[in-house]
Amino acid sequence: MDTQKLLGEVAGQLLSGAIQVVDLSAPLGPDTPLIKLPPELAVDTPKVEIHSISRYDKNGPWWAWNWLKLGEHSGTHFDAPQHWITGKDYPDGATDTIPAQNFVGPVNVIDCSREAAADHDFLLTVDHINAWEAKHGAINAGEWVVMRTDWYKRNGSEAEFLNADETGPHTPGPTAEAIQFLISKDIKGWGSETIGTDAGKAGGMEPPFPAHTLMHKANRYGLASLCNLDRLPPKGAILIAAPLKIEHGTGSPIRALALVPGK
Repeated sequence: MDTQKLLGEVAGQLLSGAIQVVDLSAPLGPDTPLIKLPPELAVDTPKVEIHSISRYDKNGPWWAWNWLKLGEHSGTHFDAPQHWITGKDYPDGATDTIPAQNFVGPVNVIDCSREAAADHDFLLTVDHINAWEAKHGAINAGEWVVMRTDWYKRNGSEAEFLNADETGPHTPGPTAEAIQFLISKDIKGWGSETIGTDAGKAGGMEPPFPAHTLMHKANRYGLASLCNLDRLPPKGAILIAAPLKIEHGTGSPIRALALVPGK
């Protein structure tokens, strides 16, 4: 295969619109929903702050720029293995040491939007994955798997996005068995449209928070607060999810993108 010719054809199709770019990220700002943890368990990420350095004024007459205050896991973001205790010892498990090749790959989109609308605590199981593969084809090694729930449509309100009551948060996600099954397929990583990669009630699972615990134990990656997965086909898109190259970073906000066939 003439790879140079192939890349030229891809570039041409991007320019012509035959391949389109879908933005999978939410805006990042002071109103970005952030996870809320029990104060007896952990300290929360502070709200995103955007501060002006100059805006065509005496502090910089010809330019505008800002400085930011934000957590690594704010908004649409990438979870590196070192984010979780099970992945803390991987030398290639931080945002500055992960091979760049791993940020790009084919993506499988499992549509659970109907189930999540009917049951906010819906859990993706191995049976669901098997049924999806029977219809759409095998999930292969080195590919991303993401769970479409249309939860991103709640992103404008932190209360609706977190969907918590006195019993805790109620958001859809995977079972531990589903995550282990996907790891056995040697996937690149797992993504969701909710505030984190786990279900709202994942703290009570075995192991707790399986998407974090098991994925990062296997030196795999997580993507959270994704948007617009309803614009992707079940198979055939390419996902680009590159974190900032933060020294020893456990994660990073990202501008996740997908390449899809044009209409």
